[in-house]
Amino acid sequence: MSTTEQFDVVVVGGGPAGSTLAALVAKQGHSVLVLEKEFFPRYQIGESLLPSTIHGVCRLSGAADELAKAGFPLKKGGTFRWGANPQPWTFSFSVSPTMAGPTSTAYQVERSKFDKILLDNARRVGAQVREGCSVGDVIEDGDRVTGIRYTDSDGTEREALAQFVVDASGNKSRLYQRVGGTRVYSEFFRSLALFGYFEGGKRLPEPTRYNILCVAFDSGWFWYIPLSDELTSVGAVVRREMAEKIQGDPEKALQALIAECPMISDFLSPAQRVTTGQYGQIRVRKDYSYHHTTFWRPGMMLVGDAACFVDPVFSSGVHLATYGALLAARSINSSLAGIVEEKAAMQEFEARYRREFSVFYEFLVSFYQMHQDENSYFWQAKKVTQNTHSELVSFVDLVGGMSSGENALTDADALAKRLQTQSDQFASAAGGMSGGNGEWSAMLNAPVVQESMKEGAKVQLAAMLGEDAEPEPPMFDGGLIPSPDGLLWLPSTTQ
Repeated sequence: MSTTEQFDVVVVGGGPAGSTLAALVAKQGHSVLVLEKEFFPRYQIGESLLPSTIHGVCRLSGAADELAKAGFPLKKGGTFRWGANPQPWTFSFSVSPTMAGPTSTAYQVERSKFDKILLDNARRVGAQVREGCSVGDVIEDGDRVTGIRYTDSDGTEREALAQFVVDASGNKSRLYQRVGGTRVYSEFFRSLALFGYFEGGKRLPEPTRYNILCVAFDSGWFWYIPLSDELTSVGAVVRREMAEKIQGDPEKALQALIAECPMISDFLSPAQRVTTGQYGQIRVRKDYSYHHTTFWRPGMMLVGDAACFVDPVFSSGVHLATYGALLAARSINSSLAGIVEEKAAMQEFEARYRREFSVFYEFLVSFYQMHQDENSYFWQAKKVTQNTHSELVSFVDLVGGMSSGENALTDADALAKRLQTQSDQFASAAGGMSGGNGEWSAMLNAPVVQESMKEGAKVQLAAMLGEDAEPEPPMFDGGLIPSPDGLLWLPSTTQ
């Protein structure tokens, strides 16, 4: 192979964001190269998915049928021990009319298997995938990124030139810095997670056996994700100010946190921690919520964890990654086809991506604020500016406007009032729920819940109906609209 090659698109990173984007662009007949530094399968965290990823984005990319054959546990919703209600309460995806029936489920996945299915699908639909390749830097021509330099699995230094370079290399890569801007970490969700894997843990009763279980306790919250009948992913999320709780021996630290949380302690009472293989290590991840101040420059885009990530209590990580990849693929496809000018396509991508991030961010702030124990340090809004406003308004002053291009988040006082109202709605609805499916109508009708479900439901509907889907209005004044097949942007007829 030549040391310099030409492609329409080079994607750095073969995780869910990179493989999804590669498939959606390759399906349009464009030449796509995916460069992945590891060899799949490989370990990754982020194992609980949302329906819009499976029945929406993965249906559009062509991966849905292979995922259905993989035998992943079927996730029907989530179960929470959270807020003032001492009893666990459950929500089901099926309460949403747009997700009723066969699309009202998602999967709990072993990411090593899930990610490989998505990467293999990108290969199947036409992308070139090269594993064991380490990307060094971008190639520039003036203000535009025109390619990348990388070292292949044999140690040979190579160049790949392209119309577009997409950084989908995750939260640890430094390539994202080449898009310009800075990474901004949330002061509200400045957290650390300590997690491991157990065999033989208890399960919720049917029909919620494979739900994600999230349990709040004084120091933070636990996730408990059934990956099979035997294997469970278990993690504790604590605020950075409590970092001493996870220092020292990680085994002792995790066991001490488990002992703090009676429900998780009970569920793990018959279990043994996995100590060998890809799940044998107790791991730590920090700074769970951040966003980059720009998602693109001419010739380059950020998707997935390279662009943003928000606290995982509602399993939004893979959703944001794959949804961002869909938006980016539409922009690339439209630009390469000459349907929309590149700048307009990129602005649409960034505006929609930031909006989805900000919706989940606001959703999660509201959810955290619903906790009724005012003495629990973890649940209090952190005062992050030196002014006379309330702690929540101070927090919004600092980070609210930066997590979205929306004017709605630039008025700190208005947002603080809205967050408090939404938190009260959460608390009231959760307080009325029982140990089963509960009365979920109050929670479903909360505006912040409806807003967080809206875009995922649209993607699912478009994937199911294809050309028969109703045309969408533009999301923003003068903005673009998705094509009926969901793979392109089109000018709005209202322009």
